[in-house]
Amino acid sequence: MSLTDEAISRIRELVRSGRFPAGAKLPAEHELTAELGMSRSPVREAVKALAVAGVLDVRRGDGTYVTSLAPSLLLAGLGSAVELMQGNTLLELMEVRRLLEPAATALAATRISQADLAVVHEHLQAMHAAADDVELLNFHDAAFHRAVITATGNEALATLLDGISSRTLRARVWRGMTDNNAAPLTLAQHTAIYQALVDGDAAAAHATALIHVGTSERWLREHMAEGDGEATF
Repeated sequence: MSLTDEAISRIRELVRSGRFPAGAKLPAEHELTAELGMSRSPVREAVKALAVAGVLDVRRGDGTYVTSLAPSLLLAGLGSAVELMQGNTLLELMEVRRLLEPAATALAATRISQADLAVVHEHLQAMHAAADDVELLNFHDAAFHRAVITATGNEALATLLDGISSRTLRARVWRGMTDNNAAPLTLAQHTAIYQALVDGDAAAAHATALIHVGTSERWLREHMAEGDGEATF
């Protein structure tokens, strides 16, 4: 382990243990290095790395603070990591989505508020209005799912699913451009998901979401097996 990695590990442990809780200001650099028993260089690099990771917030002229440690900050790098994945990882991401999203949709059915339902319905209506515009349809498609997952009130779950959405969204755009039957089926499936949410029916919400994600995954597997457009992802 390098000295920088060791410094990162020690600072993370101080945060995890509560020595520096969320929102706390870290000691000045010379005090922190003395507490860690390390030289300034690795500690300085560790602070930079933890700032990139969303653990620390370096405020010029003020000091370094522990962030809120919210999942949306700590998992923010997931989307960037997903963008770098190659090969068949798109299919793996679709598989992850199939495992997580139906369960999240079922949870949303038990927790969704009228205000949340209104947002979901707004995006559903926009999808119907944009049936002939693939990019706009998929924009509201993604927003529809984001609104559903947000309704769970589970920030970690919402951040995870949002993190894998960038590449799977491009797959959905690709499907919309190459499959003439995609839009009507997509609209019907989203309408079924919305109705399950309106009814507060967790089982139906899970089933309809599973059918929806499964349909996209199956289509993608078939077309990637044929060598169609894999390089575009």
